Amino acid sequence: MAYLEKGPYQPYGHDFPRRPMENDNRCFLKEWFSEFYWLEYNIEKDVAYCLHCYLFKPDREGQGSGHIFIKTNFRDWKHKKTLKDHVGLFDSSHNQAFAKCTNLMNQKQSISYVISSQSSSQQQSYRTRLTVVLDCTRLLLMLGLSFRGHDESKESLNRGNLIELLNWYAARCKKIKEVLFSNALENDQMTSPTIQKDFVNCCAVETTKAIINEIGDSLFSILVDETRDNSVKEQMVVVLRFVDRSGQVNELFLGMSHVTDTCAQSLKDAIDVMFYTHGLSRSSMRGQGYDGASNISGEFNGLKALILRENPHAIYVHCFAHQLQLAIVSVARRNCMVGDFLDVLAIIVNLVGTSCKHVDALRISYQANILEKLNTGELTGRSG
Repeated sequence: MAYLEKGPYQPYGHDFPRRPMENDNRCFLKEWFSEFYWLEYNIEKDVAYCLHCYLFKPDREGQGSGHIFIKTNFRDWKHKKTLKDHVGLFDSSHNQAFAKCTNLMNQKQSISYVISSQSSSQQQSYRTRLTVVLDCTRLLLMLGLSFRGHDESKESLNRGNLIELLNWYAARCKKIKEVLFSNALENDQMTSPTIQKDFVNCCAVETTKAIINEIGDSLFSILVDETRDNSVKEQMVVVLRFVDRSGQVNELFLGMSHVTDTCAQSLKDAIDVMFYTHGLSRSSMRGQGYDGASNISGEFNGLKALILRENPHAIYVHCFAHQLQLAIVSVARRNCMVGDFLDVLAIIVNLVGTSCKHVDALRISYQANILEKLNTGELTGRSG
């Protein structure tokens, strides 16, 4: 647009040099500027161009003298007919390029102008609909509920959490009802599965940005574990642990990554990609916490060792929950009474948990025991 606003470069006052052509010396004629408004002249190279075709290069190379006015340049001052042939007929490449230049300068025909020229009521309806769907999306995400239903047809009694929540919202607010479902354009109802996923991804991106901004340049540690999900895919979870500005220790979920295998190098590559994506620096890491698996906590080739080679300040800390589990297992192996207690406890849990009748019998027995102790004074009743 800047080139078109300036127009083609046409130096009328220039002394055009003459060059020998066949039996005569010829030069560029300034009168051609008036006859061919699209023509521009390069003083340094002593050649001519077509501004419109230079900006919107035609696809048909053989028409209108091909690329003479674009790449190879026109300097055959003897044959003025070439200039006329370049313009060609109505549907020539030059005229198509000129039409593109005209449309570019005529902003009232552009898509952005058509969109911006919509009525203010349509824009307000769109913003209201977008806000309502985003609010419902954030609520479902906060509660950890699913969005879609098994049957989302209009005849279904349960069309999924998102649509049912929007229906509930519309039934209680007339302003919302006027912009949802049948009152919105068919391709702008914002309830399709693709749009739902886009909203979820947007919320995830914004939440992650808030976490990264909260960390800032502070030091942090990572907690990593991997497990297999219901779709039989190995997933690696990364949690950031850091101290916020108020001095509180926070543990926030950073992301989940699918890994093809659980070898140490694959896990480290996945962590590096996640750090690069969110703009985190490995040099700011001051700790790493994992379970006791050899591929992670291995002394020489584990994930811990690979990270320590790049950042010796990332101190390895064994997972405290896993330490407690290992401690209980070790005590149970060395102390017969503790081992017997845990064995009996496991039998009771399995026996009671498999039958509702067993659960009811246990509750009745427990209540009777409490009442007996209250009557004998072993227990005292109080409020709260």
